Amino acid sequence: MAKRKVLLVDDEANFAKLIGERIRTWGYDVLESLSGEEAVSILKNKKPDIMILDYRMPEKDGLSTLKEVRKVNKTIPVVMFTAYPDEKSIVESEKLGISAYIPKLSVYSDSQESLKSAIMLAEKNIKKRSMKRRV
Repeated sequence: MAKRKVLLVDDEANFAKLIGERIRTWGYDVLESLSGEEAVSILKNKKPDIMILDYRMPEKDGLSTLKEVRKVNKTIPVVMFTAYPDEKSIVESEKLGISAYIPKLSVYSDSQESLKSAIMLAEKNIKKRSMKRRV
């Protein structure tokens, strides 16, 4: 079976590279994007299975990007991964159907383990949808 493709969107290149490498060790192919505009283009052309999206980015923030993503793909699991969690971003992201909202740094949890769990949950949901279509 082919590896699932994860689109990682974060404007901080060093952080994206670090997290991208970690996700690869979990057995996924990783596509990296440094902007919302580029992410939407990758989504259209390379058809990733799961998206990890930074909330706070210049030019096109995560919420604006997510709105564009939903026009292109209504069902792709999206994990909002942000260093600046706040109630407004959580509520607005949930309205657009995110799979998970994870603070990058948290004193209460290991953010990388939370991210790994969110990706694995998204993968299970993709498999369930795929099985329902076959029935």
